[in-house]
Amino acid sequence: MENLSEQARGGWRKLPSWLLTQTANHAHRLVTDGFSAIDARGYHYRVLATLDEFGPASQAMLGRRSGIHVSEMVATINELAERELVERAPDPADRRRNVISLTTAGGRQLRRLEKQLAERQDELLAPLSADERKRFAELLSKLLEHHDRGGA
Repeated sequence: MENLSEQARGGWRKLPSWLLTQTANHAHRLVTDGFSAIDARGYHYRVLATLDEFGPASQAMLGRRSGIHVSEMVATINELAERELVERAPDPADRRRNVISLTTAGGRQLRRLEKQLAERQDELLAPLSADERKRFAELLSKLLEHHDRGGA
């Protein structure tokens, strides 16, 4: 039997911050491995999903909507354009900027990425029931919203 001092030393293993970090590490590895299996990255998914949700956009707007920094956005758009998953065309309203659009091939790739994500979510959350998964996502959303608003 563990004595009290041994139990106290392991207390950090029960801290929510440590548990979130360790779980986030597992989630990141699972998603990265899933995307890698179909030669993709997380930024690819975010750009394709954002275009699917909002439609064509300038690179700057796409960056704001997807939360991808402009320095990463250019490289990501270049990768996706090389694979013909997005199309880059001059903006008719302002020829100095480009409008990025989702191609048919990009839509198919997005569906593959969504399938990978769903499988990885199931793997990550395997020990939780459907109700627990829903509640877990609600609690994480509540925490994130609080801190995104600048809460302490």
